Amino acid sequence: MLRSLLSALGVYRLYQKWLRHQIKNGRKPEHIGIILDGNRRWARASHDLVSRTGHQEGARKVEEFLKWCLDLGIKTITLYAFSTENFKRSEKEVEEIMKLAEEYLQRIIDDETLYKYQVRIKALGRINMLPETLQQMITNVEERTKKHDRFYLNVAIAYGGRAEIIDATREIAREVADGKTQPEMIDESLFEKHLYTSHLPQQDPDLIIRTSGESRLSGFLTWQSAYSELFFIDVYWPDFREIDLERAIRDYGKRERRFGI
Repeated sequence: MLRSLLSALGVYRLYQKWLRHQIKNGRKPEHIGIILDGNRRWARASHDLVSRTGHQEGARKVEEFLKWCLDLGIKTITLYAFSTENFKRSEKEVEEIMKLAEEYLQRIIDDETLYKYQVRIKALGRINMLPETLQQMITNVEERTKKHDRFYLNVAIAYGGRAEIIDATREIAREVADGKTQPEMIDESLFEKHLYTSHLPQQDPDLIIRTSGESRLSGFLTWQSAYSELFFIDVYWPDFREIDLERAIRDYGKRERRFGI
């Protein structure tokens, strides 16, 4: 059994080396969006009746994923962590996820990687819907990293693509009512200045990855994803591997992006 395991590891490393070679010589995405799906199903498949374990494993995987992206030089990452619709889940599960979010943010704040790589962190969504303690932690980490500009980590939490568009529309409507903006001034460029992603050098993700085998975006970056390349993978988020990310990037590099031309 040990020999089989070592052989498998050897094949894995060779395959990963080959993937890295292809990525190095190909086109890489500047901005990757990822829908973290399958934590609860992973827990059930593991015969674990407590969903928290699945979410805990998912949080650990996020930390690994970020390190992989930094190593590959991906400038912007947007994680779809918790949607506005997810508040409809049981009160107990929502509380567990919020506690895990606090634990994760605390580790992030104390992680020297954040400062070594100059990563700016931003929460995207209706943050006022979150527990007050979590809101305070978000404000803290955003304030501490607001001058970082080498890498960008966005966490979509209490997020909905339609909600984002509505919020942007409301802001513009208020500006029109106050006489700061004229209706004829409203175009795509102005609208994008009011999106949650307005702080990014590149708002639109080049590549969006979704785990768990589902083939839909579920309201993720509804405006920004109009021309994103999509990669769906049939593994639950806690089982997502580095070579899965590398395969997605390699696949992206092979696609011809014409943007309607």
